[in-house]
Amino acid sequence: MDIMGILGIILGFLCMVIGIMINGTLGSYWDSASIFITLGGTIFAAMASVRFDTFKNLFKLVGIALRRDDTDFTGSIQTLIHLANVARKDGVLALEGEAENLDDNFLKKGLLLVVDGSDPELVKNILQTEINFIEERHEQGQSMFKSMASYAPAFGMAGTLIGLINMLQELDKPETLGPAMAVALITTFYGVLLANLWFMPLARRLEDKTIIEISHKEMIIEGVLSIQAGENPRIIEEKLKAFLSQEEQENVEVNKRFNVAGEMQDG
Repeated sequence: MDIMGILGIILGFLCMVIGIMINGTLGSYWDSASIFITLGGTIFAAMASVRFDTFKNLFKLVGIALRRDDTDFTGSIQTLIHLANVARKDGVLALEGEAENLDDNFLKKGLLLVVDGSDPELVKNILQTEINFIEERHEQGQSMFKSMASYAPAFGMAGTLIGLINMLQELDKPETLGPAMAVALITTFYGVLLANLWFMPLARRLEDKTIIEISHKEMIIEGVLSIQAGENPRIIEEKLKAFLSQEEQENVEVNKRFNVAGEMQDG
């Protein structure tokens, strides 16, 4: 799990709790009916607004959003450079055996297309089409959480209206007006809290993960097409390093120097 995501949400709720306790009590901010209206209404409104295939992955998407991102750009670059060296030394057909040992199905598909002698433009179009559909599927999950972020405050307001209506029915009991008003406003508080400290952060984290995954796959496309074109592995490496941050590029250089030093010492 990504500790930063979990920590951010926990600390956000903690700030709310501390703020409440400074001038009040936690018990006065708990109302089961308000939770039922806000959370239940939001979830079922989301269910009504998306396809079942998307909604059934609700909790799975929460796990994905909070999971640590393990996309290894550097490792993929090293793999592509190795494949470029194999193709340069033994020919493109030798990549078929290398592809069988790969865990990345996207890279494997690209290599097999190259081995089959597909036109470079066709290889690019096939792989880019897969990226487009991945991005579209991801956007459906992101859209669901964004919708929930908009529904939560609305149902919070609906709960407040329900509370006010109940309060107005008891105008002949002035002593109940204050507590009733407080309960009515709590529902709006729940809606704002859920929207801005849970649903929107989850949607944003899913967006970031999509950006990283798409960038990784675009890098693989660039590497595969460069291998197919027979480019020099060193040129391919420099081209692919453009997908890395400056710090990551420096780490690659440091690792390379250490590897070269080790090989020279062994020799």
